Amino acid sequence: MSGNTETFNFQAEISQLMSLIVNAVYQNKEIFLRELISNASDALDKIRYQSLTDPSVLDSGKDLRITIVPDVANKVLIIRDTGIGMTKADLINNLGTIAKSGTKAFMEMVQETKDASMIGQFGVGFYSAYLVADEVEVISKHNDDEQYIWRSSAGQNFTVTRDTVNEPLGRGSEIRLHLKDDQAEYLEERRIKDIVKKHSEFISYPIHLLYQKEVEKEVPVEESEEADDEDKDENKAKIEEVEDEGDEKKDDAPKTKKVKEMEN
Repeated sequence: MSGNTETFNFQAEISQLMSLIVNAVYQNKEIFLRELISNASDALDKIRYQSLTDPSVLDSGKDLRITIVPDVANKVLIIRDTGIGMTKADLINNLGTIAKSGTKAFMEMVQETKDASMIGQFGVGFYSAYLVADEVEVISKHNDDEQYIWRSSAGQNFTVTRDTVNEPLGRGSEIRLHLKDDQAEYLEERRIKDIVKKHSEFISYPIHLLYQKEVEKEVPVEESEEADDEDKDENKAKIEEVEDEGDEKKDDAPKTKKVKEMEN
């Protein structure tokens, strides 16, 4: 993957903005999810508007939605959309090298008020991701380009790599937030639902939450497993039991075992 990775420096104001967000202490960190959902909604608006004059732009996917996936095992929160996506040039320009007009004004306001909740109104809502994450990846596919990965740990630079490792998105963007150790609450099903209901209830696209639950199921015992069990039994002290007719009937029934599985 490193063979086609390019490194770029953040524009000076963006670098200052990220440093401010990473190092300052804000009480209302949950607003990051509102901002990323809002950005996803904007991307969906753009592809929908394009489709009004050119329906073929939806050939890469007609289902317009936002999906949130908490990956608890890896401490990664994923926000995925099927919007317009970004080209390689978009990733470089929009997420690093061209400062938005409101960047400086937002930094001045935050330094005075210590409140980051208005970040979206200044056009820099994406960077609120660094309130809770120490590394952010953006995987994106635009109809006019290949799939690319943007990645940064909020230092002085970011990388852009042609994606040869992830599943094809078809179209749209997937943001992966590698959460800080003390921000694991944003992987909790109830916490995510509460934030979405509080901040994003007027989003006009469906928002799906995909999470895993541990369930217990009965599954047939494989013959190989039975043989293994028998081998183990031979190494143990044998105990003879008197079986009644009911026990014999039980032996005739298919053998099953209970296992725990993760279910979406």
